[in-house]
Order: sequence, then structure tokens, then C-alpha cells
Amino acid sequence: MNYRKDRNDRDLSILGYGCMRFSRKGNGIDLEKAEKEILHAIESGVNYFDTAYIYSGSEEALGTILQRNHVRDKIYIATKLPQYLIKNRGAIDRYFEEQKKRLKTDHIDYYLMHMLTDIASWQNLKKLGIEDWIREKKEKKEITNIGFSFHGNTDMFLKILDDYDWDFCQIQYNYLDEHSQAGREGLLAAEKKGIPVIIMEPLRGGKLVNLLPEKAKERIRRNRRGYSAAEWAFRWLYDQTGVTVVLSGMNSMEMLDENLRIASEATAGSLDAEDQALIDQVRNEIRRSIKVGCTECRYCMPCPKGVDIPGLFRCYNTMYTESKKAGRHEYFQTIAIRQEPSFASQCVGCRKCESHCPQHLPIVKLLKEADKEVRPAYYKPVIALARKFMFKKPKS
Repeated sequence: MNYRKDRNDRDLSILGYGCMRFSRKGNGIDLEKAEKEILHAIESGVNYFDTAYIYSGSEEALGTILQRNHVRDKIYIATKLPQYLIKNRGAIDRYFEEQKKRLKTDHIDYYLMHMLTDIASWQNLKKLGIEDWIREKKEKKEITNIGFSFHGNTDMFLKILDDYDWDFCQIQYNYLDEHSQAGREGLLAAEKKGIPVIIMEPLRGGKLVNLLPEKAKERIRRNRRGYSAAEWAFRWLYDQTGVTVVLSGMNSMEMLDENLRIASEATAGSLDAEDQALIDQVRNEIRRSIKVGCTECRYCMPCPKGVDIPGLFRCYNTMYTESKKAGRHEYFQTIAIRQEPSFASQCVGCRKCESHCPQHLPIVKLLKEADKEVRPAYYKPVIALARKFMFKKPKS
């Protein structure tokens, strides 16, 4: 197993265990199966385990397995505060105490503000005194490292990154999302600050394996390296020095052993020009099925009315490169539930964006088409209800 350092000079396994996708049995997690897989991972050198409050049964399962096998001190636990459920200061403590109880531990090694989508989400927590709360928990050694997980655009990521002295962060990043969400720009900004970056969705939920176009699969099969589609995705990430840990939701011994092998072999800078060219070719094959030829260069931004133009087009394209459900889920996470609205309906047709677009796209027309698909009439009440729930004025 290869390791990379955190800010406290701790060695973190470059392969992290994502605990969201434990196999299920009946109405709950298959604890016996998960236990065998977790213990095998620990014995093989994996020491970073990631869960969250809203991962059904995950914290409890992880805590139970660690406790009854007496291996808590061999690993680092990462879990997340459900900040979108927080309405007052007392709720922060309630959720944290419940998480410690579930995990059967007296401290959390890596604690994240879960799913920040914009700077307003973080500022709301600051108004509730989260900075003092963090300081207190660190002094009591109940939290060792504080960070945040992110879904949003690059600009918002950079604002959050610069607003606090974070110990680490977690972003969605893979070769298809190289310039989406936090993107490579966000990764490099974190690396420049010396902030470790944890990677989620390295395979885009399996899409970079199971939903590859046939031509992309053929290119991979013919390549001299003999790597699988999953191995190319992991090695592309490990090739970058700014990547600290790559999470994988492993729920079979076969998947676990393949990932363990890759994480024991891969090093930064090991991919050559021919390897990078293959990744480009595979990426291009995937993008042939897109609806809008947006490269997410962001020359169209900022929109005077706040529309997230490249974000909306990314979600629209996802509906056709993956599935309608995936595209709408991406839209809900990254655009619909931002505190500051960024809907296409805010467009006034000024066409400032079109004058700056290197691709000469008819952006105003495409915004209307994309909005109609990612936000159909029946979906609008769901978004409105979610926004009403999430953006109630916090109580002090």
C-alpha cells in the first residue's frame, strides 16, 4: 500500500474505504460480509474509512465492526456533519454526539461539513458559532482534523477553501469531471495551500466502467498496458500529486483486491504521454453523446443574473452520457439547492455569455432547452420544497 501525508504528517493510505455502498441483506447492511471486507482492507494497509450521518446504517456498522475486532486504533474514521439539517447551535452537538455513539468512539479523526454547495452554506454555520465549536472539539481532542465535502462550482469551492484554515477537503473528481465542480483548478489550489484532498466518485458511481461507449472499451482492450477501465480511472488520479486519498465504495473481495493492487503499484507521475493520450481518447468517446459542446472553460461567467451556465449544461449532458436520473440528481445537488438561486429561468437574454463563448454556442436558446429537461414541471415542486426546508432562517 502506498501512502501520502496529511497536514499532521500522518500517513494516509492512498486507497480509502467508502462506506456508503456496503452490501445489504434484508432491510439492513450485511454485517458479516462487510466485516470480512473491512478486516481484509485493514490487514492490507487501508487506514482511511469514510462514512456520513445520512448513509443508512453505515456509521453503526463500521463502529460495531471496529469495536468487536479491537481495530479502532489501526484506522482513521472520517464522517460528516449533516450541515443541511442544522438550524441551531444545539443541533450541531446533538448530531456529533449521536455519531460518536454510533461509531463507538470518543473521537473523530477527520470530520467534514457535509456537502457544502456554496459559500452561503458555510457562512450560515459560521453564524451559528461553528468556528468556536470546532476549536472546542479540537482542544478536547474529540476532533483531530476538520474539513468539508463539496458539490458546486469552482468559484464557490475556492471561496470556501480561502475562508477557513481547513485541514483537508473532499471533492468529486475523475477524468470526466476534470473541469467540473471543484475541478483541477480546485485541486491545484488546495495543493498549493498544503491541504490534503480526498477524492470521491473516482468512477462516477461506476459509470466510467459500466457505461463506457463500445469504442472507448475497445481502445482500452487494445492498449499495451492491459489495464481495466477502473484501473485507468484510479491511475489517472494517483498520477497527480495533489490527490491524497481516493475513496472507493468496495463491496466485494474481487473489487477490493483489484483496488489494493493498484494502490500498491501506482505512483504520482507514472503515466506517460501515450497513457494520457488514451485517457483523452476515452473521454472524447464519452463526450460524443453529449447534447451541448460546452468545454466548461467558464468564459461565459459570471452571468449578470447568476445563472450557472456551465453547471446546467454539464447536468444536461449527463442526462445523455449516463441517464436522465443521473443528470437530474447532479442538477439537484449542484445547482437546485444552492442558497443563492442560479436557475436558467433567471436569464434575461442579454447574450453577454454568447459574446465570450469560444465555442460560439447559442447559449440563451440552449439554456431554455436544458432547463426544460433537467427541471421538468413535476420536478419543480420537489426543488421548491427542498429549498424551503434547507434555507429556513437559522435560529441563533
